[in-house]
Amino acid sequence: MRHSTRGEVDPFIVMDVMEAARRAEAAGRHVIHMEVGQPGTGAPKAARDRLAAAMEAGPLGYTVALGLPDLRTAIAALYAEWYGLDLDPARVIVTAGASGAFLLAFSALWDAGEKVGLGEPGYPSYRQILRAMSLEPVALPTSPESRFQPRPEDVTEDLSGLIVASPANPTGTMLGRDALRALATACGDAGAAMVSDEIYHGLQYEGRAISALEVTDEVYVVNSFSKYFSMTGWRLGWLVVPVAHVRLVERLAQNMFICAPHASQVAALGALSPEGRAELDGHVRVYARNRQVLIDGLAAAGITRIAPADGAFYVYADVSDFTDDSPAFAAEVLDEAGVAVTPGLDFDKARGAVWLRFSYAGATDEIVEGVARVQDFMRRRASPSAAAGG
Repeated sequence: MRHSTRGEVDPFIVMDVMEAARRAEAAGRHVIHMEVGQPGTGAPKAARDRLAAAMEAGPLGYTVALGLPDLRTAIAALYAEWYGLDLDPARVIVTAGASGAFLLAFSALWDAGEKVGLGEPGYPSYRQILRAMSLEPVALPTSPESRFQPRPEDVTEDLSGLIVASPANPTGTMLGRDALRALATACGDAGAAMVSDEIYHGLQYEGRAISALEVTDEVYVVNSFSKYFSMTGWRLGWLVVPVAHVRLVERLAQNMFICAPHASQVAALGALSPEGRAELDGHVRVYARNRQVLIDGLAAAGITRIAPADGAFYVYADVSDFTDDSPAFAAEVLDEAGVAVTPGLDFDKARGAVWLRFSYAGATDEIVEGVARVQDFMRRRASPSAAAGG
């Protein structure tokens, strides 16, 4: 049967790693999961309790396409708390996960064939969603000197848009206020639409994360309940768009999704409550401990060149001293150490063959065990004769 060329996107390699880890577990092995960006915790108790009460009160059906008004108001209040912004709740659009937000944003902003810039290394699904929508992703190679983030001079006149992420995946690096302002200005000068991926806000360890909304209103901001809010499987996110774009995105949302899941929206209101937030802030303290365990443990294993892990829950590590084939190296780590990690080629097709991403989103004891296994693996790899007893 015929199929479209739009569907011929690259695989999401981390999902393939997850499947390999699942097969190893099915065969009886204990695998430490350091491959996937998923909190080891579930939705906070306040979220679960709120949903349970709502389910007892009556059926949960469609909501309006923009999302529950109470939830949009609560999200706007978060911007006042985190950034000191007086955000009109009318600009908040609740979506079916951040992935749904990307589909809505890309549909609203760009026409087929237009070019959209994105820093590499970067979240691989940006590229694949753009391609599936007949848009042309343009890789903007980044460097340690730019903290693995795009620079204003990367925004050329042939680009119709720019996607930035802070904290970024896979590096965890953040953009400061001046850097965000410079990128927003460059986009304005070039007539390019800017999308700011802020789904890891709330998870930062080296200063406060800055929202693009602090420097411009001419931006689409994407966020999610998956990361800080620990609600990955609930598939709930949001967009903040300029006032003039609300109806544009609403019409798309009505037709593409009808609405975000009602149950997830109710739970999100509980997650945003003081009780929910207190529990979630406790998770952040765990991630901070895990981060230090991982950074110190990798250094002890001889893996010392890493991106500045300002936020999120990843360490992006240069393993060029040990391999030029990160998928094969990751498979070796899984097979011999029982630790699942993600090859850098998922994030950077040109240079990712010498990088790995380690996630520290799990429980601290799992991270400690994973680090110990990686250290033992690296020792055995460096001295195979000693490992064999000779």
